[in-house]
Amino acid sequence: MKTFRYLLVLVFVGFSFSCQKDTGLTNEQIVAGLKEALKVGATNSTTQAHATDGYFLNSLIKIPWPQDAEFVKVAVSAIPIIGQPLVDELVLKVNRAAEDAADKALPIFVDAITNINFSDALGILNGADDAATQYLKTNTSAGLKTAFKPNIQTSLTSVGAQQAWNNVTSTYNSTIPSPQPINTDLADYTTGKAIDGLFVLVAKEEYKIRTDINARVSDILKQVFGNK
Repeated sequence: MKTFRYLLVLVFVGFSFSCQKDTGLTNEQIVAGLKEALKVGATNSTTQAHATDGYFLNSLIKIPWPQDAEFVKVAVSAIPIIGQPLVDELVLKVNRAAEDAADKALPIFVDAITNINFSDALGILNGADDAATQYLKTNTSAGLKTAFKPNIQTSLTSVGAQQAWNNVTSTYNSTIPSPQPINTDLADYTTGKAIDGLFVLVAKEEYKIRTDINARVSDILKQVFGNK
């Protein structure tokens, strides 16, 4: 067992030396470059998502009507005059709630980024075009959901989404004979979709940094990704 561990150490040290020799970068520079890439990607993504229409007018991340309440949408949309506007208002307001809360994700992203070590950095640098995003997703999803949901709930109320949902469900319940129970947790649904959307944006930012020299906005990004 000791021999096996010793061999693993030798392999890792050799790999580290090889990376330094090939790129001319120190371990510290590689780690710093990957942290910088993730910070840039996370900052740009949360800024985009937090803007008005950041979710609503972005077809990649727009939050749709809850699939498990599709029967409500069908029933309410069929109500003359008032039905479709109620449905449209809810979709708009849910996206507004996600936009309102999106900036709360950045500190959680940054906290995870600070914990990246050399082994993580090498895996990200030599990984797929979304390797950094996947690292961030693995290390922040649980924390994001825990921290994000109360903010989403507050945002749902402040932008009128909760009231829009109440209007839809009350209209449905008062119009449809023996209505099917509505079980959708609007805050949980919006939180999940909002987080998924953030990672879509982070992945796009990561891809730009890896492939577009103009997206490497600092010297360390140019050094690390230019030498990859």
